Parts: sequence; structure tokens; C-alpha cells
Amino acid sequence: MFRDDLDLLPTYIPGAVDENAVKLSSNESAHPPLPEVVTAMQDAAACANRYPDMSVSKLRQVLADHLGYSPEQVLVGNGSTTVCQQLAQVTCQPGDEVIFPWRSFEAYPIFALMVGARPVPVPLDADHRVDLPAMAAAVTDKTKLVFVCNPNNPTGTTVTTEEFAAFMDQIPANVLVALDEAYFEYNRAADSPVSTEVMKKYPNVIGVRTFSKAYGLAGARVGYAFGDKDIIAAIARTSTPFNVNAIAQAGAIASIQSQRSLQSRIAETIVERDRLVAELADFGVPHSEANLVWIPRENLLAACLGTPQEVTKNLAAEGVLVRAFDEGIRITATTAQETDAFLRAWAAVTAV
Repeated sequence: MFRDDLDLLPTYIPGAVDENAVKLSSNESAHPPLPEVVTAMQDAAACANRYPDMSVSKLRQVLADHLGYSPEQVLVGNGSTTVCQQLAQVTCQPGDEVIFPWRSFEAYPIFALMVGARPVPVPLDADHRVDLPAMAAAVTDKTKLVFVCNPNNPTGTTVTTEEFAAFMDQIPANVLVALDEAYFEYNRAADSPVSTEVMKKYPNVIGVRTFSKAYGLAGARVGYAFGDKDIIAAIARTSTPFNVNAIAQAGAIASIQSQRSLQSRIAETIVERDRLVAELADFGVPHSEANLVWIPRENLLAACLGTPQEVTKNLAAEGVLVRAFDEGIRITATTAQETDAFLRAWAAVTAV
């Protein structure tokens, strides 16, 4: 009844949830959607008896104006996760290869395996950054898709414009490169590639962004891709009918139109991120340009704090949830109050 390789698909593990704890285990906003966004979504909910706009035409136009593109160059999906899955569906067949950094977004290998392609993880460099030269070296004649997460999740590190250009100069024109910018709004690096700029020279680059992080719409599920209109048209062929609900569309439109309010929230998150980086400097955290901070496994062990899983368990006992990976722990930056709670828990755990 089922595919022979179904057991090979890894299970995506979401961040832990405990209503009595401070949740810093998922890279989401601690704030609810902006008031004007909530109003727009409530108005849309009153018409939930009707199907949503299947072509997402109004949101695509708003995004096109925001990006400086045409609507034909924009595709909207049920979260950027679904959009990334579509990239694999439109490029890969069984036996093809998908390259991505590791550790990075844990759904990348799932996308490859879902279409029968071979996932090719490329380890991060010694500074916990995406190793673009190693990724370029991993390209073969079977490579169809490459994911570059910038800033990278879960490390928050970025690549430079020069590094990305050198990387792209080695990538064949028939290989699609997805520049995953889920954390774009938090990135303040003076030198970092921006998809809307690099794709002017490299038409095989597709930008991918989301409303789940800075915009505070993680529960609404809206993501989007943009780039060459022929590539976007091909990706659109894999979209399921009505895959972006009307409430989500309304919320996303109102969010784009509320940039001033949004920027104040982003600024708050950046302050707390930088505060966490400074407070955890003794534990070797890399510089972050996302809404998260990363403590590598080796640094936890060197400080005699235990494995990432042990540290996460100890923090949970202090009322704070963070995310454990085999390679380290990830702490989401949110508000001053939640940063205070984490630092209190961290002091208790490290004092043992």
C-alpha cells in the first residue's frame, strides 16, 4: 500500500510546548499580530463560507510592489515550507540530488526524500557558517536544487555578497538555487546577499521569504517565492488548489501595509538578540543576524554543562524551553521579559 522508502523520511520535530513555561523553542514572534492585521483577519473570517482567491492575486500584487517586481514573478504558498517543497517537486525526480548546508533548516532533507531525490548535506564551516565553497564542490551532474539559508537557522550566521557571487559563478545555470531568507527582516549585516539584487545577475536564483517570523503570522501559514517569471510559472504548476486561506491572505496584506509598526517590533527583537549574544559570549556563541542565538555542542561540553538535550531538560525544569539539536541548542530572541527569564534560568543551570 505504501512507498518502499517511506520509513526513510525523517519526522519534523517542532519546538517543545508547555503553557506554563517561557517558549523560546520555536523561531516565532512572542507578540500577537499587529492590531490592524487582526482586524483584517477578523473581517476575512466573516466570509469564510467562500473559497479564497485561488490565484492570491491581491497579495501577489502587494508583494510585487513591495519587492519591485511584477505579480508574475511572485508565488505565494502555505508557508515558506510548502514553497520550498514545491521547489523540490518542480526540479527533482528519483535519482536527482538536493544540496543544502547542515545543520540548517531540518526540513531540507525531507523535501528531497519526498520526491525520491538524494539529500546531500554539507557541513557548516568551523565558524558555524554556511560553507559555500564546499557546497559548490558537492555539485554533480545530478544536482537539481541547492538551498542556501541566509541568515542560517539554527546558527544565525550569514555569508557575504562576495562569497555568494563566487559560489554562484560555480553553479551551472540549469541548477536552481533557493536563497532562503526566512529571517531576512532581522538581518543587519553590512555585507550580505539580498535575493532581489543577486538574481539580477543570476536568473537561476529564487528568493524565499515568510510571514511566520518578523510578521508574527506563524499560525496563519503564508510564505512566498520570487524571481524569474518562467521559473515562478513552473513552480505554480505544483500548487494545490486554494492552498492559501482567505484569513491568511488578509493578514499578510495588512502586515505588508504596516511596515512602520512592524519595524519597531523587529528593532526590539534585534536588541534582545544582541543582548543574548553578549550575555552568552563566554560560551562561544557565533554572531547572529536572525531572531535566534546558537550555543554549539562542543562549548556546552567544554563548560561541563552536558549534552544539548541535557541542558535543554535542565532549562525546562527552570521554566524555559529552548530547542536541542545534536549539534547545539538554539534560543529564540523575543522580548526583554522573556530574555530576563532565560538568563535567570541559564544562571541557575550553569551554577550547578
